Amino acid sequence: MNPTRQAVRRLRTSARRCDRVAPPHPISHIRPIIYDDSIAASTPTSLRHPYSLSEFNTASLDNLGDYEFQYKLQRQYLDAFHHNFWLDSNSRFNAGKAAILDSLPPSATPRDGEIALSEFYKQWLIQEAQRTDRYTREWRSRNIRLIFLAVRLKYQKMWSRFSSIGRK
Repeated sequence: MNPTRQAVRRLRTSARRCDRVAPPHPISHIRPIIYDDSIAASTPTSLRHPYSLSEFNTASLDNLGDYEFQYKLQRQYLDAFHHNFWLDSNSRFNAGKAAILDSLPPSATPRDGEIALSEFYKQWLIQEAQRTDRYTREWRSRNIRLIFLAVRLKYQKMWSRFSSIGRK
């Protein structure tokens, strides 16, 4: 291959598009995803609205852009739901752990600290079991709805490509 052709091949005419993962949040320990196709980046400010498109008549959602917009919204809502749960849970856990460690007398041995933390961990798991189960069920439900929406969007994109080929 000649060097000129190789240089042309390396030249990109548009910026590379890809999602990125940010460093973990210090409390929730969740690594947020920075979507390349986020609503904020792709939608003019005048078109953003706080409503879910599922609140409207589904007959008006035949436009491909509406499905894509709803998918991006739901994806961001799911990420925020996930982050907020773990932020709250880890904040309360860290506060409880600090309270246990602060309640130990100055003469406590490292072994006493381990025993106190072991009991705290056990109680924490018992106390948080129902809350975590509710979160898990809700997260799975939202995730499944998001997957179905993504499949519907892919189907609509495929269908629009086929229909545009037939018109030519």
